[in-house]
Amino acid sequence: MGKEILTGAELVIRTLEFLKVSTVFGLPGGAILPAYDPLYDSPIRHVLVRHEQGAGHMAEGYAQATGELGVVIATSGPGATNLITPLANALMDSTPILAITGQVASTAIGNDAFQEAYTVGLTMAATKHNYLITKASEIPKIIQEAKFIATTGRPGPVLVDIPKDILNEEAEWIEPELEDLPGYKPTLEANPKMIQQAVDLIINSKKPVLYVGGGIIHSKANKELFELSTKYNIPVVTTLMGRGAFPDGHELCIGMPGMHGNYTATTSIQKSDLLIALGVRFDDRVTANPDFFAQNAKVIHADIDPAEIGKVREPEVPIVGDAKSVIKGLIEKLGNSEIKNKDWLSEIQEMKKNYPLTYNQEEKGPLKVPYVLEELQKMAQKDSIVVSGVGQHQMWISLHWKFTSPNTWLNSGGLGTMGYALPAAIGAKVAYPDKQVLALDGDGCFQMTCQELITASVENIPLKIVVFNNGNHGMVRQWQKIFYNHRFSASELSHHTPDYVALAEAMGAVGLRMVEKSDVNRVFEEMFKIEDRPVLVDCVVDPDDMVFPMVPAGGSNDVVLLNEDDLKKL
Repeated sequence: MGKEILTGAELVIRTLEFLKVSTVFGLPGGAILPAYDPLYDSPIRHVLVRHEQGAGHMAEGYAQATGELGVVIATSGPGATNLITPLANALMDSTPILAITGQVASTAIGNDAFQEAYTVGLTMAATKHNYLITKASEIPKIIQEAKFIATTGRPGPVLVDIPKDILNEEAEWIEPELEDLPGYKPTLEANPKMIQQAVDLIINSKKPVLYVGGGIIHSKANKELFELSTKYNIPVVTTLMGRGAFPDGHELCIGMPGMHGNYTATTSIQKSDLLIALGVRFDDRVTANPDFFAQNAKVIHADIDPAEIGKVREPEVPIVGDAKSVIKGLIEKLGNSEIKNKDWLSEIQEMKKNYPLTYNQEEKGPLKVPYVLEELQKMAQKDSIVVSGVGQHQMWISLHWKFTSPNTWLNSGGLGTMGYALPAAIGAKVAYPDKQVLALDGDGCFQMTCQELITASVENIPLKIVVFNNGNHGMVRQWQKIFYNHRFSASELSHHTPDYVALAEAMGAVGLRMVEKSDVNRVFEEMFKIEDRPVLVDCVVDPDDMVFPMVPAGGSNDVVLLNEDDLKKL
């Protein structure tokens, strides 16, 4: 067989096909245009977005829903810089995405050419790794490496920047073979000595808590976690990014801790004598002031990223390794051991009973988000994929929605990116066209990327979108109400709120509206009947409602505010 000579652009598409990439999200432009020509004949589906930020979030949603690589393509200059937010978002939330960007011709780099930006420099802090390709023959090898780096160890985004002349340069197609990467050796298997030390602490604990996060989901360790918890009767708290790793409703599930976590989860950590931290970062939204966080607890901290261990809290037992490997090791070493924590479990159940999540939905009063969520879940398919924006509605969903499976809760946890929900939901629905995908967004968040509703319409992606419309940036307003004496500076949107029903219709979707309690079930029934187009529900909710429980930023988790009356404690 003779040599097969391809252009760099053809090598890009051929390599993506070789890596079994089925979908890319992108927007063409001058520097990346050569790659779009072979894409025309490729079986790879290209989803044409309205803004590159949307493309990045779609790749994230695809990756978060599947646990596999999401791919985004953009041109040079503003195309690449528009990707920085989703890249930073993916880095914070450990989401495996590959970004392929066009660059001006090699000879023009550094000359302030049209649509030139120093992409590798600008994205260095927002990626796990990045590349600037200097010859076409490197393309297959580097793209394969990029996928490997993005999807192994602690997952994250990797960017490959390719000058336009390199896309036009010819080289031989040779199937890439993954070579040894010096300096990149993720530790997957936990050290047996550390496992034994952890087991010794667990056996001797009286008040242990499993504190688990997104690392469980990334390592597909939810079954192992369930076995560890149920076999040894250890209660579980799940972080915002860990929701779904352990089934809500199980008697050992305590829920989400932290700034807007439930009382029992937050307090259980404070009262514990042993934190078994698996795939978590001890981020500030959980710890509040770290000096006051779980002061009486010893800590076992297991994470695949050694940089996270000891960053916030020095553990008694540090374990570097994949969560699944760590949990399997713990179960094996624990064997038939019995944890003497019966009194502890009773104490937790008592807290659950005494401090339930509450809200007050009046018959004729304004709609409350928790009520709408509970009614929506009753009508939604089991294990629907729920995608959230950022702010009050995000917290309400995490508190009130019952998640039972991993990869069914997608949100921007670390970076807190407004505008994430709609495009990420599109990405998830493209990945799973037969699954029900619900984009639950705030009105402030929705306005940031609402143009991608056109993408959903044009691409025949029948999403269900609920916009919780309170006419303001809810979380900002809540803080201004509590900490800034009701001085609502630049947080109110109600002076010119779009007609979301008309907006949806203008973008090729169906628009519906609910305003009062009697509307809720009727509107959701109508929403679920429509399967051929995206549907947007303008859900008008109480603008004065606040999220509780709440731990003030920088405070102690010992002080959990349960309602507005508790604000007097501040």
